[in-house]
Amino acid sequence: MSYSITEESLDRLATLWKDHRNELNWQPLFVLPPWLKIWRQAFASQAELYIPVIRQEDRIIGVAPLLIRDKVASIIGNADVCDYADFIVAPGKETDFYNALLDDLKQKELTRLDLWAIRPDSTAMTSLVDTARQSGLEVSCHQEDVSLEVDLPATWDEYLQMLNSKQRHEIRRKLRRLEEAGNINYRFIEESQAVPDFMDVFLKMFVESREDKATFMTDEMDAFFKSMTAEMARAGLLRAGILELDDKPVAGIIAFEYNDTVYLYNSGYDPEYRSLSVGILSKALHIKDSIERGKKRFDFLKGDERYKYHLGGREVAIYNCQIEIGGRD
Repeated sequence: MSYSITEESLDRLATLWKDHRNELNWQPLFVLPPWLKIWRQAFASQAELYIPVIRQEDRIIGVAPLLIRDKVASIIGNADVCDYADFIVAPGKETDFYNALLDDLKQKELTRLDLWAIRPDSTAMTSLVDTARQSGLEVSCHQEDVSLEVDLPATWDEYLQMLNSKQRHEIRRKLRRLEEAGNINYRFIEESQAVPDFMDVFLKMFVESREDKATFMTDEMDAFFKSMTAEMARAGLLRAGILELDDKPVAGIIAFEYNDTVYLYNSGYDPEYRSLSVGILSKALHIKDSIERGKKRFDFLKGDERYKYHLGGREVAIYNCQIEIGGRD
């Protein structure tokens, strides 16, 4: 079956995302147009983008949001602030899409396709890697990290029963201690007009909670976090949380919701309240809210921090792959 390719812009990509007639699978969160737009503005405003939209007859079967540097293509984004990467493909059309994409990249005389932070269930891993190998291309993959996630049951009590006895006891004990310390309130930030005040509080706790987080939060990263949360709120994807003890913010979470999944992007807490375990409890309360609203999965995203295991997280391997497309000039 023949196919056609048109090159589109990020603005056009946003239009396609909102058009449900095209049957594309917009996963993961980090390939959604609002995220791509704000990442590009923050980190690659002058970079060359190439966004081919591939059609069979009049049907769109996939989109490749690519960044081109020195004849090397990669998915827009980077592993420092984007946890997963993948392509946008219509279910059942993966092989057709990837054959067409690889042919197109060869014609453009690109030398390599870099796939960073791809999950085992991504179409890049389940289809593109095999398609490339069957086409005689050299492919190398290695595990670069882990992510953790937990499938959510119907009730909070069922969730607690999923934990081992020690984990369950610790969550209950810590919640009792916090309740005994004062009036607690866990509230949510979703509207864009509330984001600036929340981010001022969040970023202060973020840099104070750990030395490595303070080092990570450069002026450039500070600006990205503020613009990113505002953009995600405008897109209806933000559901941040803030834990208050006697009306004082003591912990905060940046989280996103997309389909039935909650993504825990980052967190911080006031070290003055470390003894009350406000960091892990803010996450437990966010999980409780997610369960009560019928969400199906809580994704802790990349990294093997201990608290993720204590809250029932199971590991998902994250891979980096390179596909050699052609030789250099």
